[in-house]
Amino acid sequence: MSAAPVVVCPDCDGMTFTLEPCRCTTYGDRFLADDDGLGPRREAYRNCEQCRGAGSVAYPCHRCGRRGRRRAQLVVTVANLDTGAVASHQVVPGGLDARRDPAGAWVVDLADRVRDLAADVGAIVSESDVPPLWLTPEWRPELPAARRYELEVQAILRADHHPWRLVCGRSVAAPAVEPTARLARLCALADLLLLDLVVEARRQSGGFGWGIRYEVPGTPVAAGPIGWPFSLAEALSRIDVAGALTGLAERGLAAPARVLRPGSPRPPAATVDADVDQFERRILADCVDPGSGDDLPGAQAIWRDGRWWHSTLRPGGPQEVLAEQLTGQVIRRVRVPLTRGYEPPAPPWLGEPVDWRPCPDCRPGCRLRVCDCSLSGRTAEPDCPHCCGVGLRPSAFPCFTCGGTHRLYRRVLVTITDLRHRVVHLAWDAGTPEVAPLVATQPGGKPVVQLPDRYRLGAWAAVVGGRPEHLVDADGGFAIGKNLRDGYVTLPWAGADPVGEYVRDAGRGTAAGRLIVTVAPPEAPPLSELVRLALGLDLALVVSVCDDRHNAGDPLLADGLSWSVEIKLRDAPVRPDEFPCRPSLAAALAWCAECLIDAVAEAVPSDPTTPIPVPRSEPRDVADPDQELLRLAAQHAGQVVTVRFTRAGRTVSLSGI
Repeated sequence: MSAAPVVVCPDCDGMTFTLEPCRCTTYGDRFLADDDGLGPRREAYRNCEQCRGAGSVAYPCHRCGRRGRRRAQLVVTVANLDTGAVASHQVVPGGLDARRDPAGAWVVDLADRVRDLAADVGAIVSESDVPPLWLTPEWRPELPAARRYELEVQAILRADHHPWRLVCGRSVAAPAVEPTARLARLCALADLLLLDLVVEARRQSGGFGWGIRYEVPGTPVAAGPIGWPFSLAEALSRIDVAGALTGLAERGLAAPARVLRPGSPRPPAATVDADVDQFERRILADCVDPGSGDDLPGAQAIWRDGRWWHSTLRPGGPQEVLAEQLTGQVIRRVRVPLTRGYEPPAPPWLGEPVDWRPCPDCRPGCRLRVCDCSLSGRTAEPDCPHCCGVGLRPSAFPCFTCGGTHRLYRRVLVTITDLRHRVVHLAWDAGTPEVAPLVATQPGGKPVVQLPDRYRLGAWAAVVGGRPEHLVDADGGFAIGKNLRDGYVTLPWAGADPVGEYVRDAGRGTAAGRLIVTVAPPEAPPLSELVRLALGLDLALVVSVCDDRHNAGDPLLADGLSWSVEIKLRDAPVRPDEFPCRPSLAAALAWCAECLIDAVAEAVPSDPTTPIPVPRSEPRDVADPDQELLRLAAQHAGQVVTVRFTRAGRTVSLSGI
């Protein structure tokens, strides 16, 4: 097997840093500049806070990791998740088997290698996961060997931003996603959750991009690119329920909050279009103005109240936006938002508006937030290093009090669902008198009270057939915290409204004051499968668990089981400050599987003189260690039990108190 050569980094010439034109040269020597899309100018901003008027800035070279040298090696690994069999192929300069593509360029088709590796391990994989390796136009098979070697090194270095690529497959092909069934499921969930399902086509370079997402009624048209440049059928095959719900709050921050009336009379649901191609043609036809024949930016189909509503997208009035740059300049941009040509009627399940008051801790239209020294109504500190006594400071983060909505609602609307057919809609109103006994006191003296069962999401989980540890925010899949799960609320002072504080915490940063919670267990592979994969890759699977079930009932301490599952280098040290944070083993396994490709890429040795491993492994059987891990965690309650699985065996370490 050919050795991987180590060469001087061509991006920084071995200097470990690069000199790049400063961003200020894009706009010239002006404090207030228009973002006119022109290329970099030679003139620098004299008062630039980055380059001090020099016009260039030194950046650490990210291609070599500030080492000045790089490894000319690529590795493609194919793994069969069902058997644990692994096969790899490395690409190094010297004798690359290149061919001409129809355009005349020389290319190394790595898909051929992936097919061979997949046959070796008995897996069915997607060859599109590995792009081809393009050689420079100078490369020719008749060139001297030394010159070909040099050009092949250059081609490999251009592709080494992802030097170890993992392609996972299974012994049996996964069933193909049927677009019509996927669309029908998305529509059914929209009716269940009382949301809009938006299918949108937007003009992009080279065709149309498709976006499929859930929205609360009243959400404005999204700005910027919205999705994939594929057909609608392809877009449906790439989107799932979690993907359609992700970003719901960010899209609907400005949507008006209204009371939900789930039991209101509703018309019978129409049949979802059986012909997805015909449905796509209808949406694309709306992208042309019927009167003038001019091209419009796009069109939408909105599933609301059991039927489709079609609308064109048209340019709205131009808006001027000022953006502060790190250079100290202020850039003026003109944005043209899109608006719907037709707004569907409000659904009958929307009631009267929810009362709200302006957030006292942020300023709409700017980045000013109340400084930490002024929180809880305190007088600003004159010598505060952040606000200098003003009480306000700029921040790039959303307001902690309102989450960026600039509103504090007096009612939060909570939806709990199993994402199948069970759903519960709750309404919590600030000011509702409730018996909330004192259960603890914070170290600073603030009282902690507990609200009745109807405010505890953990109690509602069983109603929809779920478990409390599977409670997650539908928008992003983040675990629901202990306070909302068990009804705990910390009062700013004795006598404060406990329900009001609870409503404010639950509604922070939500779309139209709606918190949608799912209790469906995550789709996760078994732990034995990831152990088998890590052994096949000659890496380590690190599983950590902490049993805090003895803290149940104490609002100030973590309780239950906490998990983490990660794939790391064999010799990566166990850090005692790393604490598992996933509320269930399934959640930790699902996160590990989602980050699998990135975890393998991060396992590339940082030292360029150490070659990337080229693992190969036969099928193997691994017993599921779930029960053993639970037993170890119970024996060492309150401590983090970390088990490392490698080809050399397993090691156990303890940390924490």
